[in-house]
Amino acid sequence: MNAQTLHVAGYDVVTLVDGIFEAPADVLIHQGGETARAEAIARFGQPKISIDVNCFLLRGPGGITLVDAGTGSAWGEALGHARAAMQKVGVRPHDVDQVLITHLHGDHALGLFDGGEPWLPRAEVIVPQADFGYYSDETNRAGTPERKRGAFDITATLQRLYGGRVRAVGPGAMMPGIELLPLPGHSFGHSGYLVGDEAQALLFWGDALHLGALQAADPDIGVVYDLDAAQAARSRREILERAAAAGWTVSGGHITGFQQVRRQGAGYRLVPIG
Repeated sequence: MNAQTLHVAGYDVVTLVDGIFEAPADVLIHQGGETARAEAIARFGQPKISIDVNCFLLRGPGGITLVDAGTGSAWGEALGHARAAMQKVGVRPHDVDQVLITHLHGDHALGLFDGGEPWLPRAEVIVPQADFGYYSDETNRAGTPERKRGAFDITATLQRLYGGRVRAVGPGAMMPGIELLPLPGHSFGHSGYLVGDEAQALLFWGDALHLGALQAADPDIGVVYDLDAAQAARSRREILERAAAAGWTVSGGHITGFQQVRRQGAGYRLVPIG
């Protein structure tokens, strides 16, 4: 779980690994139906998935910024290590100026909470407007599958603990050199953050991909955690193509290290940088 670093567009970026998430391989789904799903699981060839859970620390314009916040103590001992990783690079909770949340799932937002208190005593929490609007409206709960309702409670706790320090933002530039890109499907307002510009950019794509090599090669492979699997597949294919065309560096909640996207046949492949 060594921190990986990158400098891009005036920001020093450090990966903070929160831990490893594991689940049976049958969490994989496929837009082509059950036969395609079975083939994808066979191609994966392992009984379970084991993936990084990441958040990121940026030093640059605007001070200290986090992209996502990990799980905190909520998901057991295998996770919750981003806090120690952050302190290891010399940043304490009260040093953090803002947090950019890609979406309001537990492995990205529960780390904002420390029991009944905010973990970050002065940080502004920036959330995609589409996600915040959906999960802060309790009338949407009944129409959301039961196993995918956790974000409603997370949003309520976020509002209670951070209050006026929560800022919901739409697409486009929202702080120096950083732009929000909507990537809906995994959650209602799931988004990425593009740091830099078309000439030199790093994209944090949240959970656009959980299994980098497998889903890059076949973007129709998804996971049962996607709220709208068909939309997630469209967003995945679109952002892979855009990143490949622009030459962006990419990383995300479950991608190991920093990668670039290359076209390969009908799909894509991820190539580590450096």
